[in-house]
Amino acid sequence: MAMIVPMVYSLAVRLDELAPGRADVLGYILGIGSAATLVLAPLTGVLSDRTRSRWGRRRPYTVLGLVLGLAAAPIMAIAPNLPVLILGWVISTVGWGTAAGSIGNWQADRLPASQRGKVSGMTGLTMQVAPVVGILLVGAVPGQTLLIFLIPAIVAVVLVALFVVFASEADSRQARHPDRLTVGGLFKSYLFAPRDVPDFAWNWLGRFVFFLGLTLTTSFTVFFYAQRLEVPVADVAGVLALTSALSIGTATVGSLGGGWLSDRMRRRKPLVFGGAALFAVGTVVGAFAHDLVMLVTAALVTSVGVALFSAVGQALVLDVLPHRETQAGRYMAITMFAQKIPGVLAPIAAPLVLAIGGGAQNFTALYLVAAALALAGGTLIALRVRGVR
Repeated sequence: MAMIVPMVYSLAVRLDELAPGRADVLGYILGIGSAATLVLAPLTGVLSDRTRSRWGRRRPYTVLGLVLGLAAAPIMAIAPNLPVLILGWVISTVGWGTAAGSIGNWQADRLPASQRGKVSGMTGLTMQVAPVVGILLVGAVPGQTLLIFLIPAIVAVVLVALFVVFASEADSRQARHPDRLTVGGLFKSYLFAPRDVPDFAWNWLGRFVFFLGLTLTTSFTVFFYAQRLEVPVADVAGVLALTSALSIGTATVGSLGGGWLSDRMRRRKPLVFGGAALFAVGTVVGAFAHDLVMLVTAALVTSVGVALFSAVGQALVLDVLPHRETQAGRYMAITMFAQKIPGVLAPIAAPLVLAIGGGAQNFTALYLVAAALALAGGTLIALRVRGVR
């Protein structure tokens, strides 16, 4: 919630106040935030693997992320200019990314194969429902710039704090590592040899291509709806709240149903491909939608696809994760690259696609390109990952 609500709504509203009519700037803001996460995610992953504390290896980074994320919210809300807004967003992405990454590392440490689909399904559902609840909450306070940033952050702090308090993790103060961590070793941790871990590598590439397509659309949802419905940007919150609320049901089917079914069938790849295909279909519908009914239809179909791909795809990530016992944090951080690099590239590339035809708002082209990429990503995973069914 704390990450996605600003991304799909709050930042767009604040940007419209600071730089009216400059939708393209949103892409650059999001790209800078993703770039910061790219630099720091492997670092925190490797350090987490080696951290020795009474709280264990993962929880200290969860707490650090909460502090940074909460501090960033008022910075973005009261930013007097674009540079300060960008600074706030960088702090926010680094903070919430660190907290989320540490929780993901905790799952990689503890989840047995027989439960990965179910737990990933529940995790995927929360990722779908949390933004819905967030949009509904901020939609209830239109025009309150401070609140549309603070509300999601405060809710996130409260809920993640419960995880910190109640999630069990062994004391790691006695843990030892045979090799000494060096600066060179930290930089090397950003890399891996695809030939040594082919399933991990192909899954990474497929996820990268899928999330590149997904990010092309999600970065500009507010401006897309405003154009197609011919309403001001600030009035889009109601539409987002409607589509988000309706998407709870479809996300439940995709996340919980897909996760349970993948464990039951002991198969991941068909469901991952199905999720990518559904997202592509919904995105094509959205490309040609010009009224509320078609926009809602497109949103519901894509939400099923994203939920299915995300839930079962996360279980697949854990299935192919190399060196789980000693380097889970490192490889989970590298996996995150498959989502974060698109967060850098897509917002930068999107204005070029939007400009096809001589204008600056060719959302039809943007959505068609996104659909093709998503389908290609699912196909790569289905055909090239060999060690998992």
